[in-house]
Amino acid sequence: MDRNLALEFVRITEAAALACAKHMGRGDEKAADQAAVDAMRKAFDSVFIDGTVVIGEGERDEAPMLYIGEKVGQRGPGAPSIDIALDPLEGTTICASGGVGAIAVIAVAEKGNFLHAPDTYMKKIACGPRAKGLIGLDKAPEENIRIVAEALGKKISDVTVVILERPRHEELIARVRKSGARIRLIGDGDVSAGIAPCWDESGIDLLMGTGGAPEGVIAAAGLKCLGGDFEGQLQFRNAGERERALKMGIKNPDQIFKLDDLAKGSVMFCATGVTDGPLLKGVRSLPGNRGATHSIVMRSHTGTVRRIEAEHNFNIKYQV
Repeated sequence: MDRNLALEFVRITEAAALACAKHMGRGDEKAADQAAVDAMRKAFDSVFIDGTVVIGEGERDEAPMLYIGEKVGQRGPGAPSIDIALDPLEGTTICASGGVGAIAVIAVAEKGNFLHAPDTYMKKIACGPRAKGLIGLDKAPEENIRIVAEALGKKISDVTVVILERPRHEELIARVRKSGARIRLIGDGDVSAGIAPCWDESGIDLLMGTGGAPEGVIAAAGLKCLGGDFEGQLQFRNAGERERALKMGIKNPDQIFKLDDLAKGSVMFCATGVTDGPLLKGVRSLPGNRGATHSIVMRSHTGTVRRIEAEHNFNIKYQV
């Protein structure tokens, strides 16, 4: 993939973040999400690609745009064929409540290189580069914590595990606490939480628990760019979801998917902060009808990570 595409995609996440940030703290999740979707979909029209959304807002009958299978980009002769995994607003509740860590995110791979994950749950574990290849879903939570502690040269009492605060995680939370490790509970946003163990300054060493499967694929792309590790196993809520996974091409629905099963080959990852979080600062409203954004742009092929701070003058630029 052309490396210049990475900067094209960050303009798209910036547009989505700027649009939904106007709804930050106003309590309207639907309005915030719709603003992000509309802005992201419009911004794709400016990029010369033949793109297919493989992780998106849902099926066509559920989502009017950015649905799974939708074609995006200018297309035309010579346009690169790519698959796109996206979330225009990861953390709709976070944005609506003015909470921590909402982002607009896009991951990109060559055609056929993302797992086409159904909209179901996924049991996940993610770590940074030092513990790569050592953790696993086939190990007990206590063992994974011990492995990460040894890899990082930390005491178990200094290891921090991030977990979604859900009733289904009561046993996991109890076991992590009994192990002596610390926990950071989050209400939403396990894409950014999954990537956080790759950043020492995040204070997070390990992600565990069950979240959305589409978000797992996006997080895997980010972790691949950063040299981290990830495993995921689909957790179906009913027989219909299992059947849908088979129709989407998943041969073994019970498989524990490794990082390269979820995101093969060369991938790119772009995200822009909507609200302040462990990885990115949120959108700032500036005097004079201006705004500021903070983004990351990453490529697995080179391991390059760019942090981009941009100032937007809406008097002479697009309106969001």
